[in-house]
Amino acid sequence: MARRGGRWTDRAGAALLCLGLAAGLSGCIGVPDAPRPQAQAAPAAEPAPAAAAGNVIGTGSVKVALIVPLSGQGAAVGSALRNAAELAYEDFQKPNLQILVKDDRGMPEGAREAAQAAFAEGAEMVLGPLFAGSVQAAGGAARAAGKPVIAFSTDAAVAARGVYLISFLPQSEVDRIVDEAASGGRRSFAALIPETTYGNAVEAQFREAVARRGARLVGIERYPAGNPSPAVERLRRVIAGGGAQADALFVPDTADGLVAVANALTKIGFSPSRVRPLGLALWNDPRVTAQPAFQGARFAAPDTAGFSSFAQRYHARFGATPPRTATLGYDAVSLTVALVRQYGSQRFADATLTNPAGFSGLDGTFRFSPEGTSERTLAVYEIRDNAATVVSPAPKVLGPSGI
Repeated sequence: MARRGGRWTDRAGAALLCLGLAAGLSGCIGVPDAPRPQAQAAPAAEPAPAAAAGNVIGTGSVKVALIVPLSGQGAAVGSALRNAAELAYEDFQKPNLQILVKDDRGMPEGAREAAQAAFAEGAEMVLGPLFAGSVQAAGGAARAAGKPVIAFSTDAAVAARGVYLISFLPQSEVDRIVDEAASGGRRSFAALIPETTYGNAVEAQFREAVARRGARLVGIERYPAGNPSPAVERLRRVIAGGGAQADALFVPDTADGLVAVANALTKIGFSPSRVRPLGLALWNDPRVTAQPAFQGARFAAPDTAGFSSFAQRYHARFGATPPRTATLGYDAVSLTVALVRQYGSQRFADATLTNPAGFSGLDGTFRFSPEGTSERTLAVYEIRDNAATVVSPAPKVLGPSGI
């Protein structure tokens, strides 16, 4: 590697975005400056999952496992994660790494078997799995072997010491949007939260974030998925009319669910200019941004610039548009490469993986907590004229106590 203009680059020209870490070290993840010529010569069509599943990526001496569903439930996403891992490996010009690709069949027992097989073959770490149950199963095998896991599940409940989630966790999004709203003068929060696992996961974080900022929670209602009208009616006096007590309304739901919420809000005369709607990354959807009840709303989400560049290169290489989560596969491998290059025998130690300064990836800066969850720098978007526009860019670094 060589230093160019404040960045470390490898011979392929892939920039290593670096952050200063403790003890004068630095953590870096590769983000290519431009598509490489080899990528332009790739096949035009994406391989079928079976064809893309190759058992091994690379020939290096350091072995890690990539455990994803290449068959069964989640096979399309699993194949995209596998493709993204290969793209990262190629962007680093074949580093000293060997990735043992294992199919967990979308099932916990498959993940356990895959992890055990990978460790028997010399893997030092697991990247994946995707589903929460599979992460738990692979994590059990990893603990028995004394090896770490960097998983893709969004369920923070499966995080643990040695099992780190590189995924987009809604808890970071909740903190970011509440902090931004409070900084902008919003002091009285209400919430409409679906009775789903996702809703359960964010409610506690929302209550904590509001309390931490010294703001008030003036009303909160839960509703069955897809049927928000009764809950909206119960909250009417708090969020609608001239006597509205709230100045912000938090609604963490899927795009389909948000359309139903928007319709219910419109029926009670809700004014988004008086009570600002607040949301999470799932709001970044044309079905949501087109709703009159959400014009002026703000939501927290990763900056899209990194994904846009990645998606172009992925399409050139594999002939298809990647799912949003594919960047996780790329960043997991890029992180692995950086750790192998810089940390020697301590490359996958807990202290290395949980360095509080974190690492920089396609979707911004992130870090792992000792308990296995992750924090990310996130942008805040505002919905204007049926489109989402960044109003608060993602910070370059994470603060000492969170985002």
